[in-house]
Amino acid sequence: MKRTKIKYLRQVILKKPIRERRVPAHGRKALYIIISVVMILLLFVFIFLLFPQTYLDGYIKNRVTDAFAKAYPEYSIRFADVNLNILKNRIEFDSIYMTRLDSAFEGGISSFSIAGINWIKFLGKKKFSYKSFNRVSLDVEGIVLNFNQSQNQIRCGRLQLSVPDSEFVAYAFEYHPSITDEQLFAESKFRNTSYRLYISRIDINGLVYSGLLYGNNYSIHSINIRDALIDILVNMDKPFDTQSPSPLMPGEALNSIKDTICVDSIKVINGSLNYKERYEVGAKPALLTFNNIQAVVYRIANHTRLQDTTVIQAQGNLMNRSNMKLLLSIPTGTPKFSLNYSGSLQEMEVSSLNKFLEISEHQRIKSGLLKYSSFNINVNSGYAAGLVSAEYNDLSIAALDKSTGSEKGVFNRISSFISKTFFLKANNMPDKSGSIRIGVIKYRRKPDDTFFQFVWFALRGGILNVIGF
Repeated sequence: MKRTKIKYLRQVILKKPIRERRVPAHGRKALYIIISVVMILLLFVFIFLLFPQTYLDGYIKNRVTDAFAKAYPEYSIRFADVNLNILKNRIEFDSIYMTRLDSAFEGGISSFSIAGINWIKFLGKKKFSYKSFNRVSLDVEGIVLNFNQSQNQIRCGRLQLSVPDSEFVAYAFEYHPSITDEQLFAESKFRNTSYRLYISRIDINGLVYSGLLYGNNYSIHSINIRDALIDILVNMDKPFDTQSPSPLMPGEALNSIKDTICVDSIKVINGSLNYKERYEVGAKPALLTFNNIQAVVYRIANHTRLQDTTVIQAQGNLMNRSNMKLLLSIPTGTPKFSLNYSGSLQEMEVSSLNKFLEISEHQRIKSGLLKYSSFNINVNSGYAAGLVSAEYNDLSIAALDKSTGSEKGVFNRISSFISKTFFLKANNMPDKSGSIRIGVIKYRRKPDDTFFQFVWFALRGGILNVIGF
């Protein structure tokens, strides 16, 4: 050891170069190989970061397709191009097309993007796990779903979803038959109903996505619906199919759903409802309209241990003439059709109801001014009972010919004369004692009554009782 140090010091003093230690030839080759491998790996990483879809497109398609096929074997799904942004943890599909093997359903999406997936957990597990999606956000555009068996279609312009924020937003939502109303009615020898729904925007807050993804519990804090239009058309020229089940009422519909549903509140802002009854093919239908509807629905729930009640508060303009207020209380914890509804109607020219009465009842209101009306109806197991009060004056009604719609026929004049002379109460204003005629409601649900029809028919019976029919 001492000799080595002395030798080193001597070389320094004499400024002699120290002999470098040479790397063996086989060591240099190994070093070159390691450097080459590292460079190649870096090149692959660089290419992967710039063009990830080239390598992940097929893998992701196969992974999602296999998972979907196992979960829904009766459906098939196809994807177009896939684009992955690793830095933003976002994956985009240019288009998606899905169909049921028996052709009962088909649907497509023009663009679909998803961000926030925990890919390590998602790709590493064979079974679905909510933890892989608890940070997910979705943005979907151009949704078209065709239900070929029922011949209905759903469209949605755009849909946004955020799992961490518990939010769901839908724009330009549509639900309507995939064929014309006349084609829909012509396909059956029995009575049918066409429903058309358009909503400008739906905001859902406080959505519990874990229950939604597993498909057994749907819990929502609030739903806001803006600019909704509901159009209902019934072809009354055909008989009701006595062999078909009766239309479900709200409580019955909720209890028929196996999954648990709980919605704290629903708010409707600027809604519209058109109810129409058609009595001849291609003929103008009887029409009732409600516009500028503002409504709040509290507590929609099923399968609760204690009997629950859904409360609906609504107001709107009847036939663009009079403000109508409505309060409904619907028990949802019972399979029986029961509810209570009450409300009021402000001043209006009652002749504005002719768009409905002339076609459905073959009656024409020639004059009459309604000052105020109120009603309170209780329904128990499908039987409605209640009272209607109406203050009006100068009421005049004429009977119409069913074929021509004219009031000039002999029998029509006789019918109008009899009703005016013996039945019709032209004025119903408070007398000196402050009393007026009160209409009595007694109506039992018919097998073909929808919910709206039942509510209207029961109320209509009380109104006819007030005026003398």
